[in-house]
Amino acid sequence: MTIKYGTIKLNVIGHNSEFELENIINAFRPYMNLQKTDYVVESKVEGTRVSSILLADTSVVESYTIEVESQDLTRQALKKSLYKVLSNFIGKDIPWGVLTGIRPTKIVHNYKKKGLTESTIKTKLIEEYCISREKADLMIDVARKEEEVLYQNKEGEISIYIGIPFCPTRCLYCSFTSYSLKEKGQLVDAYLDALVREMRYVSSRIKANTIRSIYIGGGTPTSLNDRQLEKLLKEVDKCFNIGEIEEYTIEAGRPDTLNRNKLRLMKKHNVDRISINPQTMRQETLKTIGRSHSVEDIKNVFNMAREEGHQNINMDLIIGLPGETSEDISYTMEEVKKLKPESITVHAMAIKRASRLREEIEEYDLTKSATIQKMLEITSRGASKMGMIPYYMYRQKDTLGNLENIGYALPGKESIYNIQMIAEQQTIIAIGAGAVTKEVTDKGNKIKRIPNVRNVEEYIRRIDEMIERKCMVGTVHK
Repeated sequence: MTIKYGTIKLNVIGHNSEFELENIINAFRPYMNLQKTDYVVESKVEGTRVSSILLADTSVVESYTIEVESQDLTRQALKKSLYKVLSNFIGKDIPWGVLTGIRPTKIVHNYKKKGLTESTIKTKLIEEYCISREKADLMIDVARKEEEVLYQNKEGEISIYIGIPFCPTRCLYCSFTSYSLKEKGQLVDAYLDALVREMRYVSSRIKANTIRSIYIGGGTPTSLNDRQLEKLLKEVDKCFNIGEIEEYTIEAGRPDTLNRNKLRLMKKHNVDRISINPQTMRQETLKTIGRSHSVEDIKNVFNMAREEGHQNINMDLIIGLPGETSEDISYTMEEVKKLKPESITVHAMAIKRASRLREEIEEYDLTKSATIQKMLEITSRGASKMGMIPYYMYRQKDTLGNLENIGYALPGKESIYNIQMIAEQQTIIAIGAGAVTKEVTDKGNKIKRIPNVRNVEEYIRRIDEMIERKCMVGTVHK
């Protein structure tokens, strides 16, 4: 027998804020049990009156009205009135209220620029955005840590991102621009040749700029073989003044891409921060998500990195992976604690459109919203026990429980690049397929995006065009 689940539709009257309101409805969906009933939300603006009405057939289920003092407040009132209707309907609040943006702490920074105290900001976050007290505290705490890095930014200072869009295999949940070596391995050398050309051009443009951080990400940069990785690292040395750079990160990522020689190469070329990403310490889950390495491999590679002198290691974890329980997350945190990394990044599972998980979603039991919240609390307590504090945070669409991704670090081990990338207060020149340069001007009030093509074959073929696009970056010295 097929069970018919109810739907919830949105009708807007007198305004055009449909997109923002759909995002709020989507944030509530994991918490709703619509059963067989179909609902309609009417969102209406009439003069200074903003209202939301939830209807089942023609019967009013919930309603909420706000009188606004000025037209500038209408959009926020629309979101708040819809939130109040839906939270009353399900009988609970959701942690992030009406906030749907990727970078929550930017709101805190903007309020501080206006001279507001942290106490006043917290009140605004709770009352105007309907954010829970816990999330409001988190936003303020993270923004405070970000400020420690951002206040040290200097005029003309930039960061560099270099993308390596290759992985041994594609993980179940992945939606990044990445290609498995089995399918595209023959393109790696040609890709590196094109990448070197772009790097050299960028180098010629930024000689008068100071580079604060370099981040080599992907994909998995260490999926390059030893020769290819050495070629890349030597070229970075030639193009950029590594000795004056404050932070140099390589996302080593998957343990099955690392060996002792690669770890030595990175250390030799002054890489001072690496990421070894288990995602989970549960062997069955590693198999489910498409990882070919074992939990023991994770531990061995981590210890090998320590033996080779790497003293700033991050570990990425994902909560809400198929089949995992809160007990599994507790176990993973205990195993990570034994390794003593300098930082961890916790990602709430996202069902991304371009992932295999989205294509095969009916084959997996997805974690419920309440359980995801509990998992996030477990990782927060675990990080605190390791002496870490939250230092950067971002949110994604389609995450289970509509929750956040958050980085924790020991004091002094916060990633400069991660903060710059989220705060958008510094120009980041991005090199490689799918990389997006962000030119920041007017103290972060203006951001120009300059993307490279995502497809690796197109990037190789059109490298001259990618280089030409870099001419559009006006904040670097010519």
